[in-house]
Amino acid sequence: MKSAVITPDIARYLYAHCTHPDPLLEELTAETLAATGDSAIMQISADQGRFLTMITQLAAPDVAVEVGTFTGYSSICIARGLSGGRLHCFDVSEEWTSMARRYWERAGLTERVTLTLGPALDTLAAFDRPIDLAFLDADKPQYPAYYELLVERLRPGGLLMVDNTLWSGHVADPERQDASTVLMREFNDLVMEDPRVTTVILPLADGLTMVRKN
Repeated sequence: MKSAVITPDIARYLYAHCTHPDPLLEELTAETLAATGDSAIMQISADQGRFLTMITQLAAPDVAVEVGTFTGYSSICIARGLSGGRLHCFDVSEEWTSMARRYWERAGLTERVTLTLGPALDTLAAFDRPIDLAFLDADKPQYPAYYELLVERLRPGGLLMVDNTLWSGHVADPERQDASTVLMREFNDLVMEDPRVTTVILPLADGLTMVRKN
């Protein structure tokens, strides 16, 4: 097995050698930190954002879905990669998504994004369109349920990306048996054992699992 450990020095080098975010995304990052404090950690990293845009450009989805929008960084990155499709965002917070709405407008993306507020287990269950590409970054205890709803709706060849699946590296440490780590470890096992999909975990930021429906 060939592998490289992503040390802080390597992480900084990788970040320095990817295309950096534009001023709008940097402003959103700063406002999110000021408004949400420690919760700003829920925002994806800049390199993940760049990856989301690129993979969206490559996949050229007609129907993209995001579960967990927060203040809008990832949705901007996905929507910018669209070439005619639409992004459907599902979130429960009017407060945080109000910031997302402002930045969608500033980015000129309002016509590409539809936001549905409410518990995603209910609102996503009512979504009946085949999905080409999806991004999941919501409350972790519900990951298995979100995953099932999304995979059921993915078209063959469709892509699902799931954030935080390395959980600060704790999933690989057998000494870590706290509830959150065990939950994420079990989720990773569930995805790996699902015969409907092909999957790989990328060591990007806190871990990004890519799932392709067979």
